[in-house]
Amino acid sequence: MNIAMVGTGYVGLVSGTCFAEMGNRVICVDKDPRKIEMLKNNVVPIYEPGLKELVERNSREGRLSFTTDIAEAVKDSQIIFIAVGTPPDEDGSADLQYVLAVAKDIANYMQDYKIIVDKSTVPVGTADLVTSTIRGILQNRGVDIDFDVVSNPEFLKEGAAIEDFMSPDRIIIGADNPRAAEVLRELYLSFNKVNDRIIIMSTRSAEMTKYAANAMLATKISFINELSRLCEATGADISEVRIGIGSDTRIGYKFIYPGVGYGGSCFPKDVKALIHMFQKNSLNPQLLEAVEEINKEQKMVLVDKIKKHFGDNLQGLTFAVWGLSFKPKTDDMREAPSITIINALVDAGAKIQAYDPAAINEAKRIFGSQPNIYFASDEYEALKNADAMLLLTEWNQFRYPDFEKIKATLRQPVKATLRQPVIFDGRNQYEPKTMKELGFTYYSIGRA
Repeated sequence: MNIAMVGTGYVGLVSGTCFAEMGNRVICVDKDPRKIEMLKNNVVPIYEPGLKELVERNSREGRLSFTTDIAEAVKDSQIIFIAVGTPPDEDGSADLQYVLAVAKDIANYMQDYKIIVDKSTVPVGTADLVTSTIRGILQNRGVDIDFDVVSNPEFLKEGAAIEDFMSPDRIIIGADNPRAAEVLRELYLSFNKVNDRIIIMSTRSAEMTKYAANAMLATKISFINELSRLCEATGADISEVRIGIGSDTRIGYKFIYPGVGYGGSCFPKDVKALIHMFQKNSLNPQLLEAVEEINKEQKMVLVDKIKKHFGDNLQGLTFAVWGLSFKPKTDDMREAPSITIINALVDAGAKIQAYDPAAINEAKRIFGSQPNIYFASDEYEALKNADAMLLLTEWNQFRYPDFEKIKATLRQPVKATLRQPVIFDGRNQYEPKTMKELGFTYYSIGRA
């Protein structure tokens, strides 16, 4: 099929590339000429394992192209995906200005039947809004062109997006016209060979499904994080409790890992948007407001442990930070716990020496040139003359480090109660008993 993918951010670029990989002709459109020029030269602006290789191959073989010319893309495509950003507005609602701007462009340039697909995460009722926007412009043009608007939310995990797209758990198609639903079913046939993963529903149900899925996962994370505080208070071990409840097939092990809170481009934004939808409909989102508040508090748990150990005044202390991205295998730092933690430590007078395998450039953009923040070339350089190490992102290379090298590189903290090197583990990567035997003062989440 001939496809236009409007928006070359995370969702648009991954989706467009994967469609091309299955033999479709895909034109990726973006209004940013610099980004388009980069992509034409096989420079992928985001970090996602396997994506660069797919972009290079499909571009070379003529199935994937990039342009700033949306008029040409609309003309040449049967299916047009809208995959632009929907950033949170001040009240938490999703800002639809970019979605509607694309809808207007499509309406101005379309000459024959098109299927317009909302791939962006959008509030319930957006498909109707896109429909009315396009219809109004067509009327102003004095033309009667048939079209359908479909909701097709993405469920991609950063760091595993290619696999998620190629082998999806489910493919949600929200379509109110059976003709459009059948075309989308055919498009996804290549991703649906082994088991029928396609679920067809109304556009409004599809839009709600995306928000409901992310809110449920965020709820599981906040639940286990809140429970970890109770485990610490009562002497229970959250790691053991997690295994105990995760073995129940009704609960499962996924998304019940305690840590320093969730971040990223989806969960924080989508929880806020869903809260706004509740309030807009005169309903009280008690659970989701608690989920959000627990997550906000959880990002400060490690800071509280640090201040309890060293005192409130961290002047003269240096902390090595391992991990900056909100999760491994991505350079995404949107709403990352590391931002909250580093800012709190710097505000208390501390210096930071940070390392991340992928997110250093993004971190430099976020923090700017602050004299109290230094970005190291590797994890061990970050430890040099630091008073303690903080593990904030569970990258594989941090799981089995050289602990003797850590001990030798960290300096004895001058304000420490115990004259031992200190590790604050925000992801429970190490065993408390082992850390004690190795001679560390060790703090983790939800474990005595």
